[in-house]
Amino acid sequence: SRLTASQQKAVFHRDGPLLVIAGPGSGKTRVITCRIAALVDSGVPAYNICAITFTNKAAEEMRQRAFSFAASAGARISTFHSLCVRILRKYSDFAGITPNFSIYDSSDQSKCVKQAITDCNLNTADFSPARTLDAISALKNKLIDADAFEKQAYDFFSKTLSKIYSRYQQILKDANAVDFDDLLMKAAFLLENNAGVCEELGHQYKYLLIDEYQDTNHAQYRIAK
Repeated sequence: SRLTASQQKAVFHRDGPLLVIAGPGSGKTRVITCRIAALVDSGVPAYNICAITFTNKAAEEMRQRAFSFAASAGARISTFHSLCVRILRKYSDFAGITPNFSIYDSSDQSKCVKQAITDCNLNTADFSPARTLDAISALKNKLIDADAFEKQAYDFFSKTLSKIYSRYQQILKDANAVDFDDLLMKAAFLLENNAGVCEELGHQYKYLLIDEYQDTNHAQYRIAK
């Protein structure tokens, strides 16, 4: 009764793809949370539903709204990064990492990239750690790992960045750690290269709901796809 006619169409759509186009403040989060409850009410087990958003704050808000509908408790509601952590820990063998990996924050990353620059016999005055991290992050979000970037590096800057990128990744690996961009890149590669894992997750999450879908970067889009 609190939904507009357009919102009701989105909420009670059952199977198959659905794209909702709406402006700010038009009730997109309400539609997703009500849709979770409507799917459960129609007989879909809550654990078959996965809703993804971009920030922890947004995920918590969505979680609280959804849980206000008692039937929707048990649905997976998280950020892309949290979902990827869960997937990588469960399927770590297929991802080539250990399940107890650490997740490095920006401070840890800064220390690692400074070490990588130094290990490559370079000066942080010439190669800014912050800008270098931005460049590495951009590559990871395009799903270009260190090996792939090395093959396409052609000028002095890209070849130097390639060396730093490779060393940075080795430092992370030696510490049994990943950064936030690794979570997306490794999860995307895991899903694309292991049909069995992808199929198993597909059986678990039969309904995938993405808030603010237009904000997905390349890695997040590939994970969703």
